[in-house]
Amino acid sequence: MSQPGPMDVLPNGTEFRAGAPNTPSGRTRAARDEAMLVAACEEHGAARGSISKLRVLKMVGRRSLPALVEATVIPSILFYVFLVSVGPFAAMCATLAWSYGSVLRRMVSGQRIPGVLQLSVAGLTVRTIVGLVSGTFMYFLQPVAATLALALVFLGSLRFGQPMIARMASDFCPLESDISGRPAVIRLFSGLTLMWAGVHLLSAGTTFAMLVSLPTTTFVALKFFVSLAITISAVLLTVSWAMRTARSENLVFAAVRRHPSEP
Repeated sequence: MSQPGPMDVLPNGTEFRAGAPNTPSGRTRAARDEAMLVAACEEHGAARGSISKLRVLKMVGRRSLPALVEATVIPSILFYVFLVSVGPFAAMCATLAWSYGSVLRRMVSGQRIPGVLQLSVAGLTVRTIVGLVSGTFMYFLQPVAATLALALVFLGSLRFGQPMIARMASDFCPLESDISGRPAVIRLFSGLTLMWAGVHLLSAGTTFAMLVSLPTTTFVALKFFVSLAITISAVLLTVSWAMRTARSENLVFAAVRRHPSEP
């Protein structure tokens, strides 16, 4: 009789044995493998992978980049194109229509709506209403206020001992359940939460400075690249900091099986 394969644990708590027979039960449970950050050990070592910056960046990009492009990059490009070719009000409506279309497409196809897309649509809805009533300056000023508020939320989460990054970590890099409670990981989450609060403050400050000093078309084009540069720098710093902690805690990537119904 053949020996059973190593036991994998699904994120929903279900155990699945790697190399299980191709039974209906096995087929319905195993849809795809996904890398998860776990504590290193001798068992199943061949299935585990070392941590590298490139691998972490690929994972973060694979999990979050499509939603970010859909929710932020494409709307920014649409806004600029309509702004210079038609006008500000058409640009506001085109951007909002794209975002609503993205949500509707996912609802019709039964796909999960990413949190970043939900936030983007909610923010754009309010921005468009304010912009149509008050003009383009208020349309762009509102996100500055929202970014400041987000920075305060990050700082407030530290005050109450629940770092915002700890809540968001699994959206970008899945963690084994007991990893998040380690003191070094808790310090990492707190430090990154403080850093990202600073990133939001920097973003709000630079956006406001450009808004009051540049023509609208120049502001729209420059804001995209400045915000992108700030975000990429912060992501690289986040990954480097997280990797140092992972290596010091002897964490590695391991393949786990996910249920097909999970997002």
